Amino acid sequence: MTTEHTSDAELAGQPAAYLTGVANESLISFTRARQAELGFTQPQYWLLRNLSKNDISPDGHGMTVPELQQAMSSYIRPGDDLAAEAEVLLARGRLTRDADGRWWITEAGEAARVDLKQHAPAIRARIHEGIDDADYVTAVKVLHRLIHNTGGTLV
Repeated sequence: MTTEHTSDAELAGQPAAYLTGVANESLISFTRARQAELGFTQPQYWLLRNLSKNDISPDGHGMTVPELQQAMSSYIRPGDDLAAEAEVLLARGRLTRDADGRWWITEAGEAARVDLKQHAPAIRARIHEGIDDADYVTAVKVLHRLIHNTGGTLV
């Protein structure tokens, strides 16, 4: 859909749920495609982040797949298979697994996490291309209000 020839009144009447759903899928697909070009998946990056004491993990303590799924419950996608993704990272030497089934990040995994993180600004810049920061802030505020108005909560 293009907005070039759509009036403001017509735009104001478009359903937010539809537009946010399309935006969500498009943004995730775009991000995942850029990450795939770099040789990793979004769930692999999330695993590294959630296991790193230098990122999301508060203590760097190992976690089981169910614990990781719980930790990622607000953003993991239904088709994401953390167990399979962890096995890929194990084969690459980025994770290890102990006898209790807990996954731990390795030094190579930490180095990979740091390297992967360096690509995030370029991906964000491409997504935000042509969007003024003030307009983006306004859009975020509108989304926050839509969430508030419908009884949702931000995590």
